[in-house]
Amino acid sequence: MMRSKADWIEMEKQYYMFTVRRQPVVIARGEGTRAWDVDGKEYLDFCAGWAVNNLGHCHPAITQAIVDQAGTLLQTSNQFYTTPQLLLAQLLVENSCLDKVFFSNSGVEAVEGVTKLPRKHGRKNRDGAQEVITAYNSIHGRTMGMIAATGQPHYQEAWQPLAPGFVHVEFDNVEAIMEATTDRTAAVMLEPVQGEGGVNVPSGDYLSRVRKWCDEQGLLLVLDEVQTGIGRLGSLFGYQRFGVEPDAISLGKGLGGGVPVGAFMSKDACMSLEPGDHGSTFGGNPLTTAAAYASTKYIVDHDMSANALAMGERLMAALEGLKSRFDFISEVRGMGLLVALEFDGDIAARVVAQSNEDGLLLNPVRPNAIRFMPPLNVSAGEIDEGVERLATALGKI
Repeated sequence: MMRSKADWIEMEKQYYMFTVRRQPVVIARGEGTRAWDVDGKEYLDFCAGWAVNNLGHCHPAITQAIVDQAGTLLQTSNQFYTTPQLLLAQLLVENSCLDKVFFSNSGVEAVEGVTKLPRKHGRKNRDGAQEVITAYNSIHGRTMGMIAATGQPHYQEAWQPLAPGFVHVEFDNVEAIMEATTDRTAAVMLEPVQGEGGVNVPSGDYLSRVRKWCDEQGLLLVLDEVQTGIGRLGSLFGYQRFGVEPDAISLGKGLGGGVPVGAFMSKDACMSLEPGDHGSTFGGNPLTTAAAYASTKYIVDHDMSANALAMGERLMAALEGLKSRFDFISEVRGMGLLVALEFDGDIAARVVAQSNEDGLLLNPVRPNAIRFMPPLNVSAGEIDEGVERLATALGKI
């Protein structure tokens, strides 16, 4: 039986928990930067699965890796060695400043894992210090632990009392971190660029100054790279754009190229976890790590980070052109292919709805801002076409 878009939406209302305000688009298939709904309508997908589909939909390298691995070995648990997991670990370590990696099922699990490191570090090196300083407008996930780390009160209000151990300060304010540091502080955890918080890009010297403060105080610097890692900012890891080396990072989203996988990485000096301290039944299973290895290796081998940098500059320049045409656009900001367009009123939902109608998928990241996260291999022609479709939508607002 053929079902219409309305049929599928009604099915969702009947069976699925209402936890996400979905856009009324029922996607049936995708290829590259394009997707098609159940009625056959074509879209340029500038959401990319919320910065997940780094090589677009159904990239041949990832698809073939999944097919091959599905016919070979799916799951053994971490009781045994598996080869795709170790190949991915080697690839990540050898292309980063970190020494060791642990694989999880998602970005939030990776952040949960990486925040265990400051607890042990503080216990051993700072007289039992346990607190981690994070920033307002951050997003570190929605588990009970990570909503406490997230610096957005509207995610926290319903879940009080929150897990202790996190202190929030203003983003891009080194002095605020300094003032918040006490003998209870073990680490500072930041996103290099705040994604869900509105694509907030810090000052160029912000992270280097935070790094210096952490070194002076004996604190760990942890960077949450779930959204900024694996090419999104125009370098393989976001920290490379800021010229700093973190002690540990978390990864997710784009790591798998479409499959659910996360990771946290650390330098040997702060990798204090011992057998039994952390684990995961499915984390790093052969299927997800085979796909993540294929995706990440393609990104490294074909320097997709450089394309993200160039296409991000093209996108931002084109959006600046729209800013000169539409007086309700107040700001263009971003880095690489993580870009936001801000309006002088709360019209993001209207813009996204109209963009859907005109064949462009975008994300309303804030009531007054939309977010662009196209695949890293998006072409110049697709950037221009996407901006043209957006201009058509804006003209109807």
